[in-house]
Order: sequence, then C-alpha cells, then structure tokens
Amino acid sequence: MPTRGVVYVHSTPLAVCSHVEWAIARVLVAPVNLQWTAQPVDPGARRAECGWTGRPGTGAELAAALRQWPMIRFEVTEEPSAGVDGERFMYVPGRGLFRATVGAAGDIQLGEDRLRGIMAAARAPEALAHALDKALGTAWDAELEPYRYAGDGAPVTLLTRVG
Repeated sequence: MPTRGVVYVHSTPLAVCSHVEWAIARVLVAPVNLQWTAQPVDPGARRAECGWTGRPGTGAELAAALRQWPMIRFEVTEEPSAGVDGERFMYVPGRGLFRATVGAAGDIQLGEDRLRGIMAAARAPEALAHALDKALGTAWDAELEPYRYAGDGAPVTLLTRVG
C-alpha cells in the first residue's frame, strides 16, 4: 500500500540545489526538477518543496539522502499507511537530525515506554519539561519556524516513486 509525504528544503546554497534534486531522484527512482525560490530568511539561499508518493519507509530514505549536505535545512514527512506509523524528520545544521513517529493528524506520538523512561530519568519538574521538549523536537521546530513562515505560498512539486 503506497503512502505519501512532503519534502521541505527550507534553505540550501544555490550550488547545492542540483545535488538535492539528484538525491531525491535517486530515492524516488524518478527525475526531479524542483521549483526553487529565494529564501528570504537566508539571503542567497534557495527553498523548494515537493509532495511524493511511494512505499512506506521512503521518508526515512529521503531524510538519509538529504542529510549528506550538512549545510541545508529540511523536513521530510511521511503519512501513516496501513499498518505503518507516519514519520517526521527535521534537520538543522549544527543540531543534526530529529525523527519522530506521527499520527494521522500529524502530531508527534510518544510511546508509553518512552514516556515512562523520560519520567523515570527526570529528577525535577524542570528536567521533565526539558526531556519532553527534546522528545518533541521543540528546538528543531523553533529553528525551522522562520523558514517555514517564509515559504508560505511557495510553489509545490508533486512526485511519485517509481520503484
């Protein structure tokens, strides 16, 4: 059963745009030609986004392919499909890759075991709040939010995975 998702390249140097397209094309086994626009938050940088369809796990493959360039900011989402949880990946230079399971509404889902582990390790309310913020990717969201806002109304390319 295929699934779908979106790749958001929030910020990349112009010289890396074609490499990003090639990386996405390798994963989707289809040619990719994104519509790059200026990223107002990062002068000189470009942004693009594309919707994709493919088999479950494609989102993880796309995130792994894009993280080869440590200077880009990106997000990859994969919607839940029959028997498979959805996923969300965020990458910020200097912070690294964040991965989370997401539900049908796009909310991050924390499993019972993970929550119990966080509660057991927290020695004070502040430590619990910090651990929950980390598990929810709050720092990644905060760093990416200006880039997301700057992309409102930008063109979207739709892609389909062949293989």
